Amino acid sequence: MTSEKKKKRKAYKKKRYTAPLIILVLLIAARIYLPYWLKDHVNEALAEIPGYYGQVEDIDVSLYRGAYEIKGMYLNRVNADTQVPFLNFPSNDISIEWKSLFKGKIVSEIIMYKPEIIYIFEDQNEEIPEEEGGSANIDDWTKVLTDLVPIDINHFEAHNAKVAFVELQKEPNVDLYINNVELVADNLRNVVGANRTLPSPVTATGITIGQGSMKLDGKMNLVKEIPDMDLSLSIEGGDVTALNNFTRPYAGIDFESGTFGLYSEVAIADGYMKGYLKPLLTDTKLIGKEDGVLGVLWEGFVGFFKFILKNQSTDTLATKVPLEGDLNNVEAGVWPTVFNIFENAWIKAFSGEVDDDIEFKDAFKEKELSREEKKELRQEKREERKNDDN
Repeated sequence: MTSEKKKKRKAYKKKRYTAPLIILVLLIAARIYLPYWLKDHVNEALAEIPGYYGQVEDIDVSLYRGAYEIKGMYLNRVNADTQVPFLNFPSNDISIEWKSLFKGKIVSEIIMYKPEIIYIFEDQNEEIPEEEGGSANIDDWTKVLTDLVPIDINHFEAHNAKVAFVELQKEPNVDLYINNVELVADNLRNVVGANRTLPSPVTATGITIGQGSMKLDGKMNLVKEIPDMDLSLSIEGGDVTALNNFTRPYAGIDFESGTFGLYSEVAIADGYMKGYLKPLLTDTKLIGKEDGVLGVLWEGFVGFFKFILKNQSTDTLATKVPLEGDLNNVEAGVWPTVFNIFENAWIKAFSGEVDDDIEFKDAFKEKELSREEKKELRQEKREERKNDDN
């Protein structure tokens, strides 16, 4: 073999190994740069929300499982006095949902750890001048947050979450919250059972103010422009004295002892809602030792009517507030609410549980459902009864 041929062969070998090496180096460089690019992209998206500011601390990428983790993400109003983030998401894992991939659907799942939504009344209701960016509505910031996930979300989990409402102008401050929220929502993009009316199950539990237990259970269809849903909610066993910071400024009364509960069912179909709220107070006593003369007189007056309107056998004060109407104009039935107070007191005591008397079909404006819808709803009811029996 001539020296010239040897040189050509060496040159060919160099080229054969050089190209893959260059590609490998570029891939490594892209992998290293990708988290920084994603971080800048997310921060730019958050900065574009009118009237809000926010950022993320770090983003980790796991290519082998098609996932990335957003760390230290928060969002707040630009003119907020408290500097308490409206949204605080310390750790968020976003990945491809592999089980749906095997069904031929490319969707994602999100798992959030210790997320917080703290609505401070004064911060959120402060108007922002147009020259400073103006105020955002819920569609503005929810669109930005959902756009951070490039693939449709099919599965969502939140662990050890917190939701709170705070009003600082009241004395004492109003602070209503639910801690330790565990929420799971599945099949949000209708990967399974797309022909069902409500294909997406959702469940949640939590601990309310006063150490009450909260439970949410239901089904939804989030694919529609206005989502359909059938939900039931129960809050029970809460210490009513924990509500004093709310009842004193709004009703002028303090509770000395007792428990509270709240039970509700809501059905929404094509933007029309039907449901109820059933608050229930048990073994409650008014008038604390430290109240002034006027406070004692007012609470005594309230206590007198409370004695008349409570059910003496169960020691409960309760009512049932019917809710119905278009989502833009939901009305609470005043007279039925008043009548239900007397019904609980003098006719039949309300039970401390969800009444299970609201169904999804009740929210239809046209009461006549199609044959397919009727068949499907009957089948779902049969399945629910089977699950309850098991």
